[in-house]
Amino acid sequence: MTKPSLPELLHAAVTAVGGTERPGQAAMAEAVAEAVDDNAHLLVQAGTGTGKSLGYLVPALAHGERVVVATATLALQRQLVERDLPRTVDALHPLLRRRPQFAMLKGRSNYLCLHRLHEGVPQEEEEGLFDQFEAAAPSSKLGQDLLRLRDWSDETETGDRDDLTPGVSDRAWAQISVSSRECLGAGKCAYGAECFAEQARERAKLADVVVTNHALLAIDAIEGAPVLPQHEVLIVDEAHELVSRVTGVATGELTPGQVNRAVRRAAKLVNEKAADALQTASEGFERVMELALPGRLEEVPEDLGYALLALRDAARTVISALGATRDKSVQDEDAVRKQALASVETIHGVAERITQGSEYDVVWYERHDRFGASVRVAPLSVSGLLREKLFADRSVVLTSATLKLGGDFNGVGASLGLAPEGTAGDDIPQWKGLDVGSPFDYPKQGILYVARHLATPGREGSRTDMLDELAELVEAAGGRTLGLFSSMRAAQAAADELRGRLEKPILLQGEETLGELIKNFAADPETCLFGTLSLWQGVDVPGASCQLVVMDRIPFPRPDDPLMSARQKAVEEAGGNGFMAVAATHAALLMAQGAGRLVRATGDKGVVAVLDPRLANARYGSYLRASLPDFWYTTDGNQARRSLAAIDAAAKANDQ
Repeated sequence: MTKPSLPELLHAAVTAVGGTERPGQAAMAEAVAEAVDDNAHLLVQAGTGTGKSLGYLVPALAHGERVVVATATLALQRQLVERDLPRTVDALHPLLRRRPQFAMLKGRSNYLCLHRLHEGVPQEEEEGLFDQFEAAAPSSKLGQDLLRLRDWSDETETGDRDDLTPGVSDRAWAQISVSSRECLGAGKCAYGAECFAEQARERAKLADVVVTNHALLAIDAIEGAPVLPQHEVLIVDEAHELVSRVTGVATGELTPGQVNRAVRRAAKLVNEKAADALQTASEGFERVMELALPGRLEEVPEDLGYALLALRDAARTVISALGATRDKSVQDEDAVRKQALASVETIHGVAERITQGSEYDVVWYERHDRFGASVRVAPLSVSGLLREKLFADRSVVLTSATLKLGGDFNGVGASLGLAPEGTAGDDIPQWKGLDVGSPFDYPKQGILYVARHLATPGREGSRTDMLDELAELVEAAGGRTLGLFSSMRAAQAAADELRGRLEKPILLQGEETLGELIKNFAADPETCLFGTLSLWQGVDVPGASCQLVVMDRIPFPRPDDPLMSARQKAVEEAGGNGFMAVAATHAALLMAQGAGRLVRATGDKGVVAVLDPRLANARYGSYLRASLPDFWYTTDGNQARRSLAAIDAAAKANDQ
């Protein structure tokens, strides 16, 4: 029997999921197959509606070697495992004459821990463990969540937190889950044979396709202890998110509360001298942090340096002592010891990293209204790490609707550690960029309106001209507005102002869960939804409920953002343009994501309105506009309002 061709396989898969074959999807599938066969690297920009999941799944399944697919969001993970993969495997089975297996794998803390559930949680103030189910009042929210978790533990097959609906609070979940550092290990644990996390790993070892998330991919790359099974192909979906997720995993943090918890956990398990030293170091660190002011620390201040050295040394002594002392009064000592060790090792690791003062790290103080001050350390760049760990020994395909910024892939490529496309040389990963376009006719479906006449937004102060413009646009659109704001304060001010002026429901992020807000926004066309960062990339509302997307200003990083400003400065010191490489790239990515909220289906029409004149007037404006979908462009407010009114009238006529 002849081997089925890629177009045949793609046709079968698209038919099975009830989709429509698109030229962009076919071009993507061919390019992915070629990259995988040649053990090469590929960056693919595939616009909304291309069907990119099948564009990479079909060639990956046809290839026959193990593939890891890493995504940024829970929603896409679920879509792949619950919808796309089962249907695709069923459709390809008769043609491939084999049935590829697939599995989901997440970090250990995403799975219910049977040891925690049955034996209790290590208690810090007293020895041993306590039964969290008895300790929580059954009438409290925490108590109800815990009882529901106990019932669920008897029926769940996966123990995966995301399979529990409705979900529970982070506080409740923390009572019945462990991090990888706190885990006893399957060999030592009485529940090792039934462990949900271990079962997930075993399923992943047997699967042809393993679906995971960016965070676990980063842990696998950074920590050197392999979590993912051996694989020949890595596909990173939502790849525009990868750098920030890897940075998050590589960031260390110390807070006085966290250090105090470690002291309490270790106190019962080590000799008095070691416990006292850690307690004294903890108190010294707390005194320094009381005076901490937010901002970057170009050099570690003397008082913080001393406090961290004391913490590091005391933590090292405790780590050595934890192995030697046995306290007969402590119940289930292995679990208590493992949790204490995990806490103290984290403190030792972060304190040592900051005191070593690497030129490749950025250190800063942060203040949080609820949690007080913290000191944080993050890599100045993760590009070297990604180049070394990601692109060696396997073919890597990175895909997203937004990878091409300012007209090419080199900006995103550089953030991933890749030299400009086409650069030759030993030890330089070779890659190709491909833009397969979008099935949407952007110039006919959307307008990009820039309010050129408004005042340039300043750092502070109210923008009354912007609020007037916003009210007029929302009125013309008949509601139907997604407002994307650069800060929560700006979103709140706009919601307050428009609630007083217009008779349209205005939903505000934070007043309800995000899922509930999006559902209510989609259900009523007159409703508007205002919010900040997660709305720029998390909203998928096709149809008449979202016909106006407003951005209040270009979303440059804040000038006082320690990590972004340090990265910008580093580029400038190396002779580059720090503003374009860091701030403009960050803004372009967010704006491309935000503008992508408008057209989600072939029948969608509307306006993206940017209420920041710099997009039209500033030198970098053309770079930012080149990163957006190819909408029809205007700076005429009357034109934008007339178009919105016509779209609103057509939508109302259609409803009737």
